[in-house]
Amino acid sequence: MSSLSLTSPAFDDGDRIPEKYGYQHDDVNPPLLIDGVPDDAESLALVIDDPDAVEPAGKVWDHWVVWNVPPERTEIPEDWSPDDADEGTNDYGEPGYGGPNPPDREHTYVFTLYALDTTLDLGADTDADALESAIEGHVIDEATLEGTYAP
Repeated sequence: MSSLSLTSPAFDDGDRIPEKYGYQHDDVNPPLLIDGVPDDAESLALVIDDPDAVEPAGKVWDHWVVWNVPPERTEIPEDWSPDDADEGTNDYGEPGYGGPNPPDREHTYVFTLYALDTTLDLGADTDADALESAIEGHVIDEATLEGTYAP
């Protein structure tokens, strides 16, 4: 049974993500709370994506790719610029966080936190697909948080 959990003080699981976190607004990440990290975790990784983007964009749209988050971290603050973790490239072609920006209707955004048994040596051009390949076989536990956002 999973003990890892990911929550946000800005919205409850399944609820609407506040407008300020959107790409066309403040475009800052929402605050996140981490709990239940396994004792044997060496690092954490986080991916935020939009599976509802497949129809308008032709793919799952990746909004944030982060790895080598220290396992003792219990919070990712709003508008986090990590100096103790690594960020990859989102599907806007930018490093770091790129907020929700659905082109057609309300979309559901999935925040997935992974507890890993290793740290990763990846470059800043790493996208979610490359991260998911790199963590294969290293995931000890995972947790998800979902939120919705409408244009």
